[in-house]
Amino acid sequence: MSSPASRGRWMSKTAVNGFLLLAVVYMLFPLVWLVTAATKDTGGLLAGNAFSFDGFNLGENLSNLASYGDGIYFRWYLNSLLYAGIGAIACSLICVAAGYAFDKYAFKGKDQLFGLVLMGVLVPTTALALPMYLLASKVGLVNTYWSVLIPVLVNPFGVYLARVFSTGYIPDEALEAARIDGAGELRIFWSVGLPMVMPGFVTVFLFQFTAIWNNFFLPLVMLSDRKLFPLSLGLYSWNTNTHGEPSFYPLVVTGSLLAVIPLIVAFVSLQRHWKAGLTAGSVK
Repeated sequence: MSSPASRGRWMSKTAVNGFLLLAVVYMLFPLVWLVTAATKDTGGLLAGNAFSFDGFNLGENLSNLASYGDGIYFRWYLNSLLYAGIGAIACSLICVAAGYAFDKYAFKGKDQLFGLVLMGVLVPTTALALPMYLLASKVGLVNTYWSVLIPVLVNPFGVYLARVFSTGYIPDEALEAARIDGAGELRIFWSVGLPMVMPGFVTVFLFQFTAIWNNFFLPLVMLSDRKLFPLSLGLYSWNTNTHGEPSFYPLVVTGSLLAVIPLIVAFVSLQRHWKAGLTAGSVK
């Protein structure tokens, strides 16, 4: 007969596992709906039987998605890859360089400047959209790729995170040894510091890639040319037409399903570096 203590442990494990199972179901429910709904035509979606695979229509939906508007969807797809890919890589490099400088160098006003960076973390990006639009309008960048790319290069939280990683991953002794060998500061950062803090770089990249890929308000403010839209804004413009033209429903749902793929690929392909960084950080 089991003791009360063992029964208590068993009940605790059951409760924890049950809660985790509910959390997994809650998180996967929208994705499952998206996968099954993408196989439906307009009638199947409006009939409310999105969770069944009856009337499999995925091939036709993909064909309509590729042909509608002379393939404008895949133009939006390439735009999103451009904004998120180039923007996330450049932003991550800037953040890691800034965090490295804040950690390893002493200069006048360092604490005050870093405090200003931390204050930037508290400011919501939506509050900066209008000032950024006015600045972009002043220099003639509105309705261009640069109007979306330049603002996403700044990430105060990424700078803070990079400084934390730099403190934990880059020993001062390694930098001093490189200086004794005659390496310059840029060479030291590129050849010594950056490889050591690569898990931090990947972490900032994943955060920024996801944020830019899902970015909606900034492109909405900056862009009016449909050929420059990212996926988020393009799918929104289609979704606004669904009330008048229900035929847009399969386009929006199928397009949303394809839009999830780059995020999954990024996390799956980079999770080894990310998990290594989180594990090392917890040990330190």
